[in-house]
Amino acid sequence: MTILRVLTVGGEEFSVRRARRADVPDMVGLLADDPLGRDREGAEQSAYDAAFSEIDASEEQLLACLTASSGAVVGTLQLTFIRGLSRGGALRGQLEAVRVHRSCRDRGLGGLFIQWAIDECRARGCELVQLTSDRSRIDAHRFYERLGFVGSHRGLKLGLALS
Repeated sequence: MTILRVLTVGGEEFSVRRARRADVPDMVGLLADDPLGRDREGAEQSAYDAAFSEIDASEEQLLACLTASSGAVVGTLQLTFIRGLSRGGALRGQLEAVRVHRSCRDRGLGGLFIQWAIDECRARGCELVQLTSDRSRIDAHRFYERLGFVGSHRGLKLGLALS
């Protein structure tokens, strides 16, 4: 297991590392631990395992875990590296599914975790880092703005029913 970075908050050390299949239930638990996630998560474990396999096999994806010194998964995020024609063929980092366990919030850990993700994007040559956040997540918007993110675009989504 390769530690990508050690984050220290209040004298406690947390490790950022690439997620493993064994982490999937804990990561899904973090994703489901809020009103929006409760409605979205709950698929069969095999669906999450299949998604993990595809993400983990891709060089354009990085699924990261944040672990406490006890080994417990206390955070997760997914980075996708997208090459586009716009901006002169620039590479951008897309940040998704960011969660930090409620017991670890309001201590600066989330900001350090995001800073690690930004540094990872920079190291891979990304020109920008982008993310979306549900309109109802007002606290999350303030958090990202404190980190320097700017609400520069309006995001739109279209849900597709699978048959």
